[in-house]
Amino acid sequence: MRKIYPVILILPALMTGACKKEIDFEYTDIDPILVIEGALTMEGAEVALTFTTPMDEPMDRRHVTDAEVTIEDLASGATIALTADADGVFRAAEGGVPGHGYRLTVERTEGVYAAECVMGGEVEIVGMEFGWIKMPYDDVAVLQVSWLDDSSVADECYWLRLYRNGEAYRWAEVNDLLSDNGVINEVMMTSRRDLDEEDEADRLEAGDVVTATVAPVSRRMHDYLEALAQGNSNGPRLFTGPLCLGYFLAAPVSTRTVTFDPDSMLRYD
Repeated sequence: MRKIYPVILILPALMTGACKKEIDFEYTDIDPILVIEGALTMEGAEVALTFTTPMDEPMDRRHVTDAEVTIEDLASGATIALTADADGVFRAAEGGVPGHGYRLTVERTEGVYAAECVMGGEVEIVGMEFGWIKMPYDDVAVLQVSWLDDSSVADECYWLRLYRNGEAYRWAEVNDLLSDNGVINEVMMTSRRDLDEEDEADRLEAGDVVTATVAPVSRRMHDYLEALAQGNSNGPRLFTGPLCLGYFLAAPVSTRTVTFDPDSMLRYD
C-alpha cells in the first residue's frame, strides 16, 4: 500500500486556462484598485482585468477592456499583442517557451503596469489517487497528487489546482521542503462520506471528474499565493507602476484526471 501523507489544505478556489478565474482578494473600503490576473502557458496567454469592489457593495466581476495588453519574450524580443474576446478577457494563441523570461505590460490612461516571470520546466505528475481517512465527525476523502521534483535544485515551488467537473475546487501553494526522494506528495482533504452533512462547495459524488494541474512558480509567486491562502493579506506587489493587485504567471501546466469512485477507495487509518 502506498504511504499517504496527511497534509490537509482547504483553500479558496482559483481558476486558469479554459476556466473562469476567481481569486479571493481581501478588499477594503477604498477607491477601486485594478486587478490583473495574467497567465502564459505553452498553449497561449490570457489576461483578465477587473476592479476591486467596495465591501458594502455586491461583487462586480465585469472585465475591464480599455487597455493595451502585451507580452514580450525577453529572450527573443518578440512581442505578443493580446485582444479582448467576447467575455472581455485578453487572449493570444501564441504560447511560451520554458526557460524564456516574459514581461506582461498593461497600459491604461493612469499609467503602465508591468510584471516579469521566467517560464519554468514542465512538471511530471506521477500519481493521483483518493483514499478514506477517519475523522472524529465522519470518514473524509483525501486526494494525493504526486509529482517529480529535481532534488538538485533548491527552493522549487509549485501551484497545485483541483477542478471538479471543470469548475475550480481547491488550490495549494507547495514548495520542495515536502520533497521525499525526488517526489512531492501533496494531500488535500475533500469530501466527507455523508453527503447530507457536506457543503455543496466541498461535496464529491460518485462519477465526479477531478482534474489536478501542477505548474512551477517562482518563490515570489509562492509567497503571494501563501499570503492569499492565509487570508490576512493580498500578498506582495508583483507589478511595477500604479498600485494594483494580481499576478503574472508564465508556466507550463501539467494535468492529470481521476474519477471519484467512493466504493473502490482504500482506507488509510
